[in-house]
Amino acid sequence: MDPLTPGAHDVTRVWLDTWEWACCGDPFSVGDEVDLLVRTRTPSSAFIESVGPELAATIDAIESHHQETPTTPEDRVRGRVAGIHAVVQEHIETRHLRRPGFGAPPDAEMPAEGEDWPFDGRDLGNGFMIGSRPSRWMIESVPVPGAVTLAPRDGVPPTASDQATEPPDENPEPPAERRTTSVVAWVVDVHENHPVSES
Repeated sequence: MDPLTPGAHDVTRVWLDTWEWACCGDPFSVGDEVDLLVRTRTPSSAFIESVGPELAATIDAIESHHQETPTTPEDRVRGRVAGIHAVVQEHIETRHLRRPGFGAPPDAEMPAEGEDWPFDGRDLGNGFMIGSRPSRWMIESVPVPGAVTLAPRDGVPPTASDQATEPPDENPEPPAERRTTSVVAWVVDVHENHPVSES
């Protein structure tokens, strides 16, 4: 089935942001029962621009468990999970040399070319040190509007393969710009439980 087509008319497609679910969401899998609080059922123009109109048109509800003022506390999606897809977003990473005040002490001196930032810490004794050394590079990551794909998943939160990161770039002069991808959300297709009306 085309992942941009959620399926039967009784399926509700819910958007879950990864940062919210990683914070305090309980894991669930296809076939589990869920109870999701809806923040909105009307995606914003910024959301549509970010994910693209084709995917946005398939989203029935956007979940949030950090909302300060829910539209209504009763607006929920309850039912059995019929499908889960990871939303894989393309980003453009731009690398810049770190400067004082950008993750390094404002009064620090810029290290000589090819040198690392000095270690900022203190000696705890017995060979133990505590502190940190700023990385030489700052990385700015900007999502590419509409550059998203859906990848089937068995559960939320992601598996180790979803969380895998690329090995650190040991090239002393990394490329100034490169394209990467990351999982930014999940879309969850839910067969909603509808109360049976008494006749």
